[in-house]
Amino acid sequence: MEPTRRQALAALAATTMAQAQSGPVRYVRFRKGSTESYGILDGETVREIRGGLFGARTATNTRHKLGDVKLLYPVVAPKVFAVGLNYRSHLGTRTPPTRPEMFYKPTTCLQHPGDPIVIPRESKNLHYEGEFVLVIGKRASKLSEAAARDAIFGVSCGNDVSERDWQNGSDKDLQWWRAKGADTFGPLGPCVVTGLDYSNLKLQTRLNGKVVQEQTTADLLFGPARIVSFISQYVTLEQGDLIYTGTPGSTAKMSPGDTVEIEIEGIGILRNPVTQG
Repeated sequence: MEPTRRQALAALAATTMAQAQSGPVRYVRFRKGSTESYGILDGETVREIRGGLFGARTATNTRHKLGDVKLLYPVVAPKVFAVGLNYRSHLGTRTPPTRPEMFYKPTTCLQHPGDPIVIPRESKNLHYEGEFVLVIGKRASKLSEAAARDAIFGVSCGNDVSERDWQNGSDKDLQWWRAKGADTFGPLGPCVVTGLDYSNLKLQTRLNGKVVQEQTTADLLFGPARIVSFISQYVTLEQGDLIYTGTPGSTAKMSPGDTVEIEIEGIGILRNPVTQG
């Protein structure tokens, strides 16, 4: 019996999805009109999918031009972690840590690609921090490092925006709740990439087109599996949790009118303008 048109389309969609997943896949979350969806970014085309990022995903026949959609930060995260002092080039004269030094960023700090980093009125020393970000794919507790590798769904670009005076200066707080967690202090995107060998990816931060940070993920003091395993000993990781893994080199102040770009090999470019609040 001849297959129905619906069956043929479903088979085509399944085949397309399987082909897309044979190598690195770039997943995005986007808005078209009033509708938010997930898709696969293929050059300048977004192929809409059903099923979100996690679990079963099915390709559809709906395609959008990249310029016709608004990219959103690609993960709606239950929790956001970050690692401090995780590149030797960022330590300066400080003693290297013996374990990943963790802190939280609130989920409300996340900002979409292309949307502004807003400088709070009282801020006088706001810095960029280009970072490699891990996306957790499944609930995880007390994992070994070997098991931790399988808990990582994919990776993305992030900017751990930091107000240095609130972090370490004369106006510092007891915790980094506003220094690292104020609204818009966590740009993320433009996509989450799966199937990528992220052991030695080039990370570059540019401020107004000038390279201001450059290193590779091979230089992390604590790699992804070590970080995930360590966190999971104390805090249960959930599907969609994010981990900003630290920034290399030195950082500097951003000013209204600046544009900061975080580019990571194989992932893409996270670009955000800077505005005054």
